[in-house]
Amino acid sequence: MIEAKNLSMKYDDFFALKNVNAQVKNGSIFGLVGTNGAGKSTFLKLCAGILRPNEGSIEIDSKSVFENTEVKSEVFYISDDQYYPSTYTPTELMKELSLFYTKLNNEKFTELANKFELPLKRKINTYSKGMRKLLFMLLGICAQTEYLLCDETFDGLDPVVRQAVKSLLAAETQDRSLTPVIASHNLRELEDICDHVGLLYKGGILFSKDLNDLKLNIHRIQLVPQKGKTKEDILKIADVANISQRGSLFTITVRGEKEEIERQIKQLDPIFYEIIDLTLEEIFISETEVLGYDIKKLVL
Repeated sequence: MIEAKNLSMKYDDFFALKNVNAQVKNGSIFGLVGTNGAGKSTFLKLCAGILRPNEGSIEIDSKSVFENTEVKSEVFYISDDQYYPSTYTPTELMKELSLFYTKLNNEKFTELANKFELPLKRKINTYSKGMRKLLFMLLGICAQTEYLLCDETFDGLDPVVRQAVKSLLAAETQDRSLTPVIASHNLRELEDICDHVGLLYKGGILFSKDLNDLKLNIHRIQLVPQKGKTKEDILKIADVANISQRGSLFTITVRGEKEEIERQIKQLDPIFYEIIDLTLEEIFISETEVLGYDIKKLVL
């Protein structure tokens, strides 16, 4: 497990992270969302042991990461702009990495690279951005580490490759309890793969919850009530987070168990009602509005 306790990182007078407390459980895919400058890259670098925190601690399996070779050997970090020697081919880079990542599966890497049609004899500096992203993702998967830290992983990948990479990550997580942490500025990239999602906002974790719990406990309802029923009647049906009206149609966001909400709606005997699944963006907007934040412009 990755655990941050009162974690702060400061550059001169600017706090990239301030008093962050977070947990990433083993065998889950954790999505870290935030705009540019929110602190995502800094958090991943602290997890990888590249940076030493100014305050607080970051531990992996109850061990400090910084200057700890044993822990670092179980962490593969893929930055947004990954470094590689300019003259190297993918095969040469794989051999270099295997000196540190001793469990790196060369045969598996070659097999996957061939499936994705990556030219292994070409120099990496001739690759496109998307090809480089894919290369390092395959290396990260084949390194067989327990933790895979990905900064803007899917940026530059075409839609087909993106879905294939997500499938690979999901399979590895299930088969050998890999724990990926995926940082992205785009909620849409994370919705179909992550088990747990956290929102970094101005250097702090504003929001961190299990994705299934979120989706099961917040719902959107469109409802046309019988004549004589008022907005006040509708507000009694459940824990209403938001309500709007256009003509006779009410749109309501509510929290709670779906079955209980539906039971209360039926008691109103509406002319029409429909329960609509929310996107991850809509859930985040609703939840953060309750906390007093307006993040529509950040996630849409």
